[in-house]
Amino acid sequence: MEKGNNSYESMFVVSLANGEEAAKVTVNKFTGLIAANAEVIKIDEWGKRRLAYPIEDMTEGYYTVVTFKNDGEFPTELQRLMNIDETVIRSMTIKLEYDAEKVAAAAPAEEAEAPAEEPAPAEEPAPAETEE
Repeated sequence: MEKGNNSYESMFVVSLANGEEAAKVTVNKFTGLIAANAEVIKIDEWGKRRLAYPIEDMTEGYYTVVTFKNDGEFPTELQRLMNIDETVIRSMTIKLEYDAEKVAAAAPAEEAEAPAEEPAPAEEPAPAETEE
């Protein structure tokens, strides 16, 4: 189901003032809205994190990043709806300069090919020199 050619990434932080369950309801609301209007590539729920600085006397928020593809006015409308919702304390939607679908498809292949790093052997401490 092709819904667009442009790749976008939307990051939003939801208030935890009403609890983590209420935050997840808001996250589900916006991820569902994106899924209904665009082709979702990836959803990363970072979860509860400390904010870099207090926003409206809050020090923590629930972070979510959604990568999607769409053409048209939907990203502008999405940003408008996030700005209206009082539980979303910060949001940003950007147009990506690359095709997110191709990057997402290539990432798991690269991880599978990379060999696991073995820990370096422990070096023995050099013997201490003593003065006689």
